[in-house]
This record gives sequence, structure tokens and C-alpha cells, in this order.
Amino acid sequence: MSVLDLFKLDGKVAVVTGGNRGIGKAIAIGLAEAGATVVVAARDTDRNEAAVAELSALGVPALAVTTDVTDRANLVSMREEVLARFGHIDVLINNAGVGIHGDSLEIDDDSWDRVMATNMDAVWKTSQVIGATMAAQGSGSIVNIGSMSGQIVNRPQWHAPYAVSKAAVHHMTKSLAAEWAPKGIRVNALAPGYTKTEIADIDLPEYQHYWVDEVPMQRYAQSWEIAPAALYLASPASSFVTGTILVIDGGYTLW
Repeated sequence: MSVLDLFKLDGKVAVVTGGNRGIGKAIAIGLAEAGATVVVAARDTDRNEAAVAELSALGVPALAVTTDVTDRANLVSMREEVLARFGHIDVLINNAGVGIHGDSLEIDDDSWDRVMATNMDAVWKTSQVIGATMAAQGSGSIVNIGSMSGQIVNRPQWHAPYAVSKAAVHHMTKSLAAEWAPKGIRVNALAPGYTKTEIADIDLPEYQHYWVDEVPMQRYAQSWEIAPAALYLASPASSFVTGTILVIDGGYTLW
């Protein structure tokens, strides 16, 4: 077997939450290119269908399931639809997330709760719902999308709720990895640095110094640069890796 064969996902089924744009979509495309059947689970039905059309053009089966990841019943329904269609779930990418900026003395409870519900609680719920299937089949790989913000305090904008939620995801990753390893489930996380997406404020001049100039590589990432790491953690290439937080930040956290 070639080392490159270890990155193949032929015959595998991968669920990507928030997989209809940005980093999630880039990961979905990467998994499809590696041969996986990809399920896009997100709230925007039109975006889901557009993403699935793009994935299907790669020659692999793809499915869109309109899903609110904050609602457990919705997640169970999504899981059952996937199992009815494909029979198994081998990879889960917990990518769906939201972020807010603001002074911590001014952020209201609704804003805090919204960030935690999507970035932290939904990762827990989705991991439980899909993890139950993986435990029953004795195998699976979960990749959580954390952030370097879970390890640092960002400047110049303040976004404590986002950072706190991502730090929680990192520790959740380690906790589940330890607990579920005997069940054949690997749990890892990616911690991207500043990345260009459709909703990022990354090109604003006031962030140039902090978000680009202070990065050792002197630039931000593109979404496609995150996808190969997700493929590595999802695939047999990382068969002895669990509980790791893989930082992809151009060196930002070195300082």
C-alpha cells in the first residue's frame, strides 16, 4: 500500500456541519476528492443544494440535509436520514460556528447564549448523536473545528465568547478522545488562524497590522489550506492520532 492510499476515503460517509461555505465547504470538497460520500448538514437549504451540486460534480454521492445543529431532535433526524440512505457514518466534521465582536461589559446574554449554543453545545450534541452510531459500528473519526482563538486572546477586537467556546471545544476534543478510544472512535481538532472566508472581516485595514503583519508568514490562510489537515485527521493516515489539536496559523501563536 502506498502512503497516499492512506488518505483515501473510498466507501466512507462523512457528515460536515456548516459545510455549505467557507472552511466547511473547502473540507467537504477535500473529503469528496478523497472519495468520500459527503453529507452537508446546515441550515440554509439553498446553499446546501448548491454545495451538493458542486460535490456531485466530483463524481461522488452527496446529500444535503437541512439541519439546525443546536437542536438535538434535528440532529437525530439528520442522522437517521443519512443512515437510511447510506447505512453508516464514518467521519464527522463539526464545523458549524458563529462569532461576535464586542466589549465583554456590553455583550448581552442572548449573544453569549447564541455563540455557546452553536460553537460548543452543538459540537457536544452532534458528537453524541453521531458518536452513538460510530460506537455501534466500532469505528469513526470526529474532527472538530476549533480555533487558535481557543489558545490566545485576539487583538485588536475583543470576542471573549468566541474564544471561550473554542477553548471548550479543544478540551471537549481531548475528553472525548480519551473516553471513546476503546470504542474505535478517534477525536481530534483543528485550530485555524486567520482565514479568508465569505464572512470574515480579514481585509479591513484596521486589522492589517494584527492579522497579517504579526503573522510570521505575513499573510492569512485561504479555506483550501485548512482542508488537507482535516482530510489527514479524518483518514487512515492518522490512524494512531487522537486527542490532538492541530494548529494551522502561519506561526501566529509562536510569538
